[in-house]
Amino acid sequence: MTGKNVTLRLLDKADREILKLPRPVKGAIYDFQHKFKTNPDSAGLRLKQLQGHDKLYSARVNDEYRALLLRLSDDNWLIVSVKHRRDVYAHLDRLTYSVNHVTGGIEYVDLQVVQEEVLSPAPSRATAPAEPAPPAEPAVPKPLFAEWSEQQLIDLGVAPSLIPVVAALTTEDQLLGLVEYAPQLTGEVLLALYDGKEYDDVLEQVTAPVAAPEPVDTDDFRAAAERPATIVTTTDEALREALEGEDFGRWKVFLHPTQAKLVARDYSGPARVGGGPGTGKTIVALHRVKHLVEQLPAGRNKPVLLTTYNKNLAADLRSRLLALGGEALLSRVEISHVDQLALRTVREAEPGNRKRIVDEAQAVREWRSLLDELGEDGWDAEFLHDEWTQVILGQAITSRTDYFRARRAGRGRTVSRAERAEMWQLTERFTQRLDRLGIQTWDQVAERAAQLEVERARRIQAIDRQREEAGGLDNVHVADGSGGWLRYRYRHIVVDEAQDLRPAHWKMLRAMTAPDRNDLFLVGDTHQRIYKNQVTLGSLGINIRGRSSKLSLSYRTTRQILRSAMNVLGEESYDDLDGSTETLAGYRSVLSGAVPDLHRLNDWTEEREAIVALIESWGQVPHEQIAIAVPTNQMASEAAYTLAQHGIRALEIGPDGPRGDSGVHIGTMFRFKGLEYQRMIIAGVTDGLVPRDGVRQRRTTDPARYRKEMQRARSLLFVAATRARDSLDVFWHGEPSPFLKELIEVRPPVAA
Repeated sequence: MTGKNVTLRLLDKADREILKLPRPVKGAIYDFQHKFKTNPDSAGLRLKQLQGHDKLYSARVNDEYRALLLRLSDDNWLIVSVKHRRDVYAHLDRLTYSVNHVTGGIEYVDLQVVQEEVLSPAPSRATAPAEPAPPAEPAVPKPLFAEWSEQQLIDLGVAPSLIPVVAALTTEDQLLGLVEYAPQLTGEVLLALYDGKEYDDVLEQVTAPVAAPEPVDTDDFRAAAERPATIVTTTDEALREALEGEDFGRWKVFLHPTQAKLVARDYSGPARVGGGPGTGKTIVALHRVKHLVEQLPAGRNKPVLLTTYNKNLAADLRSRLLALGGEALLSRVEISHVDQLALRTVREAEPGNRKRIVDEAQAVREWRSLLDELGEDGWDAEFLHDEWTQVILGQAITSRTDYFRARRAGRGRTVSRAERAEMWQLTERFTQRLDRLGIQTWDQVAERAAQLEVERARRIQAIDRQREEAGGLDNVHVADGSGGWLRYRYRHIVVDEAQDLRPAHWKMLRAMTAPDRNDLFLVGDTHQRIYKNQVTLGSLGINIRGRSSKLSLSYRTTRQILRSAMNVLGEESYDDLDGSTETLAGYRSVLSGAVPDLHRLNDWTEEREAIVALIESWGQVPHEQIAIAVPTNQMASEAAYTLAQHGIRALEIGPDGPRGDSGVHIGTMFRFKGLEYQRMIIAGVTDGLVPRDGVRQRRTTDPARYRKEMQRARSLLFVAATRARDSLDVFWHGEPSPFLKELIEVRPPVAA
């Protein structure tokens, strides 16, 4: 066999096994894979077939360790394990490999390791009693999966070789141990059943999304290696990433089959990917960008746009994309947060427009000032601001007559014709006030950018029609009269955190790319919508019907934290960005840890002192892996001050992210979108703060607005809770937030 074209891959989970090996062995493995791809038959590698196996081989990594490889064909190999040489030949009959009949992916299981680590753990792993216990009748524990037949489990995708092991499981610890060694689908199926999901739901939510689209030949390992279900890596660089052991870095190398399918799919138009926190939506977006760039013809332009809703997240996307594909990938991609993109569009068209831009809070203050000056005490400033941004700007209304005809769906409170006339007059006075002060809002910038881009698209379409009528020839006069040879700004647009964009943003983005295959790719979760921007994409020219998918497996948050966070959402109904409802059905995690701790204190001062004591008890946990989320900016500053008094450095998170490199991250819940931490503290979760008093007061005066703002408050707490990877602690003083009711009933607060 020639070594020139040899493919060598590393199977997912083999990398986790390798990470436990001594550092010199990892280096030897990297050298080994390079030598193997150059010449597998090299005498120094000692490649040989293992007795009793037609596809399993061993090869020398160094004097002590051997790689186990599946031979998929003469020039195609897969590393499934790396073992000490004394362990390679001891239990050859216990090494199993097969093609899963559901997913079509390759699965490898070492039954000996499973037996020793899961069903018969070494005595050192158990805690011996201090004194001999009196003899008692041994209780016969009930098997965890006795309710399901062997065939049912196999139909769900459980590896057949593990069925006897599954039948012997009697404790949650054993189950969690098996998940560590079992193929991915087996672990997901068993945890879903254990968590109480119905068989049909597991079939629909866990098994079906990863099923191969075509009939599976379980003898064809070479075809199996090419399917998304065989989670592998092949390149030298990707293998190095996998062996370096960065858990946060695995996203660059290994994709879950459902993620891989979405990344590579050819869509006939705009597509959307939803899913709960930590399911890898952003990772899919990044890999999608890489996939789209790889399909581009050579060039120096940037025909792919990657955008999101704020500056901090855009900077994070840039650094991740650089890690994923280097400068070569970045050189073909425009990365910009959507307001920055809108502002650039406006200033490009109107270079004289240098008005200062104010945020929503400042805009509401200007509304209040206007109402005070006019002596108007019958209107609420926030209501008027929302009416102006969501209805008047959102629908690009430019006349009183059009405003009288405008739809106000979702605005809640019904207004009379006379009230509309009064609101129109007030909004005219408000915009005049902004002009006089030389300021503008981000909503105005976004709407102006949308108008400019829609007009630009119309001109492009006019030129295209002219060209078509002329038999494909360009009309120089038409092109010149339009201000140049116009082209759409981008070929592909990928949007992260799509749920938080304004209607004007969507109109702008729709106009920036030609309606075509793979034009728009959106990822987001409306359960995490923390702003007021609610849209129906279809009404804005973005049709995602039939091209909407959902991710359900969380890679960040443990099952215990996930369960608590889901309780925070309650029974609220969430939209899907296109007029229908969205659910988190099937949302799950294979990670396990401690349940969240709840802490009731007497006042805010006691809360802060208790937080300090908790952080000090964590010892060597890096402070930048600890975060404190609070309801207000003032509380963030006060918490930071208390930590500083105890010698704990704190970094407040601003609009552009943490203001420094090391220290405990502190900020309002809004600031934590898109971030994750080893240990998460949410403080001040007190009634009147979460939700704030102003929301509760609208319960009778404006029920529709009350429901929406309560939903946003729930989403905000949900987002904060799901930033946690290993632990979550929730603090409050006085009356707890009503959103904690179910959590407190299930798990009472720990002693102060």
